[in-house]
Amino acid sequence: MTDITALAEALDAATREGRAVGRLTDKEPFDVATAYRIQRAGIALREARGEQRIGVKMGFTSRAKMIQMGVDDVIWGLLTDAMHIESTLDLTGLIHPRIEPEIAFLIGEESYKVAVGFEVLDSRYEDFKFTLPDVIADNASAAGFGFGTWHDPRDLANIGLVMEIDGRVVQTGSSAAILGDPIRSLRAAERLAREAGMPLTPGAIVLAGAATAAVPLPANAHVRVLGAGLGSVEVTTK
Repeated sequence: MTDITALAEALDAATREGRAVGRLTDKEPFDVATAYRIQRAGIALREARGEQRIGVKMGFTSRAKMIQMGVDDVIWGLLTDAMHIESTLDLTGLIHPRIEPEIAFLIGEESYKVAVGFEVLDSRYEDFKFTLPDVIADNASAAGFGFGTWHDPRDLANIGLVMEIDGRVVQTGSSAAILGDPIRSLRAAERLAREAGMPLTPGAIVLAGAATAAVPLPANAHVRVLGAGLGSVEVTTK
């Protein structure tokens, strides 16, 4: 029988110590349902240290990625307040950080707000290689996130996104890459959270998924993500 607590503690230690570990499934195969139990146990460890759960992040929101991983639904991870990046990110302790442009949602009482955002990924597995259960257990590679100014709801089906590092364009894409429309990702997040017994409440943040592939995030760099009609968000690394 899979030791949920032991596997969650192994990933948690790898995160805190900034060291890569081998894939958990290489030693003890487990299924997707068990992977989500490990994920939630890992978040519980963070909450026990004082972090607060504030939202969810969506993964595999492109059809190509679903096909590559052999899945027919998105995956998701959990966000805590400690993952929120205001303006500066110290890369010390991260293993192999990457960054990608996002569309972010803020859940309201009756509607939502939307902003351009970014997510920092940092798989705890060696060489950034993993199976589907492994990445789910590792909280979908979540490491950090940021967002710009919140805006009222609007048509998000084809928002142009640009990501720059030190003034050089490194990725361009469209919000259409996120399930055809980021709103579909938001609805999926609401469904999955509800089914897991953790419904999204006002104030929760949802990262809808990447509009482009993630790129390596270097130290001593300035990153800016721009979304057409949504402004921009910036982060400086050290």
